[in-house]
Amino acid sequence: MSDAFADEVLGRVASALTGVDRLGVAFSGGVDSSVLLALAARTLGTHRVVAIMGVSPSLASDERLAAYGVARFVGVPVVEIETREGDRPEYRANGPDRCFYCKDELFTRIDDAVVAAHGLDAVAYGENADDARRPDRPGSRAATQHRVLRPLADLGLSKADVRRVARAFALPSADKPAAPCLASRIPHFAEVTPAKLEQIEKAEAALRRLGFGDLRVRHHGEIARIELPAADLVRAVTDPLRARVHAAVVGAGFRFAAVDVAGVQSGAFTLPLVTAAADV
Repeated sequence: MSDAFADEVLGRVASALTGVDRLGVAFSGGVDSSVLLALAARTLGTHRVVAIMGVSPSLASDERLAAYGVARFVGVPVVEIETREGDRPEYRANGPDRCFYCKDELFTRIDDAVVAAHGLDAVAYGENADDARRPDRPGSRAATQHRVLRPLADLGLSKADVRRVARAFALPSADKPAAPCLASRIPHFAEVTPAKLEQIEKAEAALRRLGFGDLRVRHHGEIARIELPAADLVRAVTDPLRARVHAAVVGAGFRFAAVDVAGVQSGAFTLPLVTAAADV
């Protein structure tokens, strides 16, 4: 069924991509990059679009598999690029600008050789207009430095707009909860290590198998602080799930499991720091 809003967005994206014959889309499988991939495929044709996925320990296996499912649905091939942000001292140091070094690594790896191999005229990524206004998104600076396009943000599309288009296109990721990289679960200035990322991934995967969808497992040393939507809080701490939640977290290598009554918090570690810095 045609959706007038989605059709309008498609036309605007077509205008924004005028002059681009082949496009690489930095692709994670989240709703933003999925919508950008679908819009590009419908505008340019599936044979002229490539989904480029950065793969590293900060990408959960479940997210990687789900991304392939979206790309198959759209009909676009996936090219994996190994990223090594973990080799960068600035990334491991985990300051509020960690995301800059992660995105800078990704866009650096999408180098002239990759562009030439796939005949790309441009590379784009799925920043939306809401993200562009947030102070805790330093990855945007990396995109600017590498001349990466951001059609969704440039067209003023909010997160709600993006989800509306995703539903109109029936994308598998249309209602997928936000899933920031695993490193975002580690408090700033605590080092990012492969061991911590593995603990987080195992704990979150085990909790999803228990039926929890939108969640975060924040890494506080021996303590796993579990963030869940308010509707799931009581269920998580009530038998018979309570014991299984505890076992899932302990099985991932934590000693203690704590459920945060504040629920899921986007930007929980970064926003307080960048907001305080802006106020100085």
